[in-house]
Amino acid sequence: MTWELQGYERSLDAFETTLATVGSTGWDAPSPCAGWTARDVAGHVIGGQHLIRALATGSVPPEVNTDPGRFCGDDPYAGWRAARRDCAAALTPAGLRRPVPFGALGELPLHDFLGGYILEVLIHTWDLTQATGSPIRLEPDLVHHAFATAHVIAPTLRAGGHLAPPLPTPPGADEQTRLLAFLGRPPDWTP
Repeated sequence: MTWELQGYERSLDAFETTLATVGSTGWDAPSPCAGWTARDVAGHVIGGQHLIRALATGSVPPEVNTDPGRFCGDDPYAGWRAARRDCAAALTPAGLRRPVPFGALGELPLHDFLGGYILEVLIHTWDLTQATGSPIRLEPDLVHHAFATAHVIAPTLRAGGHLAPPLPTPPGADEQTRLLAFLGRPPDWTP
């Protein structure tokens, strides 16, 4: 397995660990994602697994940004486990080679898309931890990889209104803090 797929799996593992810690009363908590609750953040990442499965199989991908909480169902953790399992089954060698659209960059194989998708999962793992009061230190090598991805895709996301402007960082800030600020998230965010 390549580093990108290992990194992708490790980012999913971190999200799953975080998801498992959310108590039944934590789902309505506000998150760093404007207008989204913890349930919405979780649903967005769960929906992302449905999206990747669709990309791997050539199906029509679901829209994961509108009412993302719907992907959680009655039990977000069970919804996540089912979506992750189904997505993993679709990541066959042929599915990983399938070309997928990547905005202004054109198309690239799904395998390469998943390497960049680490950013999506990591940042929403952080969002979920902040919403539910269980802060996390993300794995440094994944943060480093995600930061490189962020520099490539941030201009397009900002132009489309999908990403906040970058925030200033204090001198000597670690890479996780710099990544969060670059993505417009105050590293010390509280509900």
